[in-house]
Amino acid sequence: MKYRCVAASPEGLVQQVAVSYLRHGYWWYASGRIPRGKDAEKVDRKLVAKYGIDISERQRATRKAKGLANMQYIRHENWFLLLATEGHHPFKSQELVRDCRRHPIRFEGYSISYRRGGVTPGGGASPKWHACVRIDPTAYRELKTFLVMRAKHRQAETLIEDFRRIPFARYAPIRRQILNIHRAVNHVRRPAGFEDVPVSALKLRREIVQPFASECDNIQEVA
Repeated sequence: MKYRCVAASPEGLVQQVAVSYLRHGYWWYASGRIPRGKDAEKVDRKLVAKYGIDISERQRATRKAKGLANMQYIRHENWFLLLATEGHHPFKSQELVRDCRRHPIRFEGYSISYRRGGVTPGGGASPKWHACVRIDPTAYRELKTFLVMRAKHRQAETLIEDFRRIPFARYAPIRRQILNIHRAVNHVRRPAGFEDVPVSALKLRREIVQPFASECDNIQEVA
């Protein structure tokens, strides 16, 4: 069997985790970095074999019915992420495991969590849960400070390019964060008599990416 685990890009890793794994209950996680100079593919094989990750969908269904957890593994460059569903698994006692519903996964300036979706018409918490991808608070503050400072003395064309170069995939929460920065930028430009940065410059549509690298980067054998 071939277990795909090498993400082609940070955006690919985030997309696979948020869109495919979290929505199927892989909420418990542990992350780490492979030391420089160490063979990353050997680490992939070791972890996949250690936790029995490369199994069929039928085997996953059987484990779930028995109250056992299933796992996924994904890596980009030297950063890796192990995820597990609800149920018993040695992983949960052998690693420093967190629940992404309480502690977001932090990766390359992203904050990835699983949370309730807003409020009901009556004002209570919504019963629906969904994956939430945001810019990490620290990265967001740095980005906002940088753009607001430049807004005070840069031409609109320069700021348009700055907004277009924002590296984060445009998930809905990230679109809202970028719109907040856009409002702050125009707020400081108006008293100085500068023209507004148009909202059309924000590039708000998310592009779907291929999450995994080529087949040759997949695990060929797990033993």
